[in-house]
Amino acid sequence: MAAAQRLQSRAVQRFTLLDRNTVANSFADDVRRGLAASPKFLLPQYFYDALGSALFDAITNLPEYYPTRCETEILTTHAADMASEFGTPIRLIELGSGTSKKTRILLDAICARQPELEYVPVDVDGGILEKTADDLLYEYDRLHVTAVCADFKQPSHALAGVVRNDVRNVVLFLGSTIGNLTFDEAVTMLRDLRDVLSDRDLFLLGADLRKPKDVLEPAYDDALGVTAAFNRNLLLRINRELGGNFDLTKFAHRAFYDQERGRIEMHLVSSAAQTVTIGDDSFSFASGETIHTENSYKYDDASLARIANTAGFAIARTWTDSRTWFADALMMCGAGS
Repeated sequence: MAAAQRLQSRAVQRFTLLDRNTVANSFADDVRRGLAASPKFLLPQYFYDALGSALFDAITNLPEYYPTRCETEILTTHAADMASEFGTPIRLIELGSGTSKKTRILLDAICARQPELEYVPVDVDGGILEKTADDLLYEYDRLHVTAVCADFKQPSHALAGVVRNDVRNVVLFLGSTIGNLTFDEAVTMLRDLRDVLSDRDLFLLGADLRKPKDVLEPAYDDALGVTAAFNRNLLLRINRELGGNFDLTKFAHRAFYDQERGRIEMHLVSSAAQTVTIGDDSFSFASGETIHTENSYKYDDASLARIANTAGFAIARTWTDSRTWFADALMMCGAGS
């Protein structure tokens, strides 16, 4: 125990937490705004309470859900090559870091090339940031963690004063979270990021690629119903935190691929005409009416390059998994169109 306490004391000296979590709209405001809209919607960022995060972790292990396995394959196969492209020395910044599980693959490769590394994870959940930093500082004795509790969709706010010009900054946005944003939203976010980077900095973006409908749809509507539980948990959270009275048995999970728009849509479908109350507010649902909870856009080379170029980046290299289902694109800070 004494040894562990001494190690913890040393680790604390390598950890800083910056709290910049000043989200303009609260959960309650966003829920009421979404349910009063036509068509109704809820924002996917609210999936991730403690239960939602646990359900999503379970989803990543389902046989139908390929993105996590595909990107893990990419990183495992190409981490040394990526680290070589990054150069040395670097500072590693990650938007939407979560538990940094896949990031450890890159940390191993980078730490083999430079004696010390500063890692800057950015996430809206301060508790996850502290827990993950605690784990990482035990695993990597030459790592320094500057964690930022903030909305990663506003990088210029989250990274103010963190991005410095004394060393190359390499920004990660792994997973397929970019797919939750429309083209305009993605460009706005990436332009905001570009504004705080210098010409020598780099950006590594994870993106899910277009593939057949019979592969895509089961990934968002698995046989065990875990994704359905993940989707309905949003209603459970509203009941618990906002005093709602959603009957979860009266809302079905629906996920489908919109070929024309190139995106998976997730909805919750009301099985009957009903009225739901949240505090003093009432929301009526017709039978078959849906709440749109998430989009997940899929990309090809052209659409990915269009987002990058419009936001002020230029794709330098792209790595894919063995089935070409997922891509990690390394972008330079180039002139946008």
